[in-house]
Amino acid sequence: MSKSATVAPSQALPRQALVAGLAIAIGGAVLFSTKAVVAKLLYRYHIDAVTLIAFRMLFSLPVFAAVALWKMRTEAPLSVADRWRLLGLGLIGYYLSSFLDFLGLQYITVGLERLILFLTPTFVLLITTFFFKHRISRIEWIALAASYCGIVLVFVHDLKGGAGDAVTGSLFVLGSALSYAVYLLASGEMVKRLGTLRLVSYAMCVSSAACIAQFFALRPAAMLIQPMPVYWLSLVNGIFCTIFPVFMTMLAVQRIGAATASQAGMVGPVSTLFLGALILGEPVTAVQLGGTCLVLAGIYMLSMKK
Repeated sequence: MSKSATVAPSQALPRQALVAGLAIAIGGAVLFSTKAVVAKLLYRYHIDAVTLIAFRMLFSLPVFAAVALWKMRTEAPLSVADRWRLLGLGLIGYYLSSFLDFLGLQYITVGLERLILFLTPTFVLLITTFFFKHRISRIEWIALAASYCGIVLVFVHDLKGGAGDAVTGSLFVLGSALSYAVYLLASGEMVKRLGTLRLVSYAMCVSSAACIAQFFALRPAAMLIQPMPVYWLSLVNGIFCTIFPVFMTMLAVQRIGAATASQAGMVGPVSTLFLGALILGEPVTAVQLGGTCLVLAGIYMLSMKK
């Protein structure tokens, strides 16, 4: 990453470039969050999570495979150890995380799903504390308390729609957030050596292969025949909710830095809440807004921690 990407964007970039970078980061966050709404629309056609994620990867795999092939031809060959690491990262970070996320969406609202996934930075902090002996500061404790109080608030609110479903779905999405936190921690050293574009394209190829193989192992090939809306929605899921946000986020990080890009990404849960109301008819209540504000406040405090 260039030096300009690691310094304070407000000092290193002119206002026009900063605004452009923020717009890209916000656009990527909104598109990535929209996958929950698209998944809910797909579930109306009585497909399951296994089929949904297979279609998503079938449409996104060609692009990631093309990038991976390009990197294979232009970069030094990977060591055997790095190949095994990439295999593990692809299975944990994109296959397992995405699969658990889509499983959870069968039971809970898109607003609660997005808030739970937004706890990933807090899981990273807790893992580094318990396994790497990181000391949690007072401001970090306050951030954690605010974030988890917000989740509890929205979770208790959603229990009214069915306690069993809310618990089941929330546990699946919690597992998704936790697995992605492990991916972020495990990929940190490899990102520095391989670069984000190379690592993501390789990991996405591994994830795509796992999702597609899982489909053919668990479902009959006849389930590939679906109504046309399923194909169109899956195309949107694969391109606009997967490919575009991945590359937009990387571009934003390159332009304005990871810290600023992550703060801009906090618009994701808010956009999901209102998209769910607009497209799916999910109600937006004062309790949900209050919980969302608490989660965003906690994540903002963590993002500002140096």
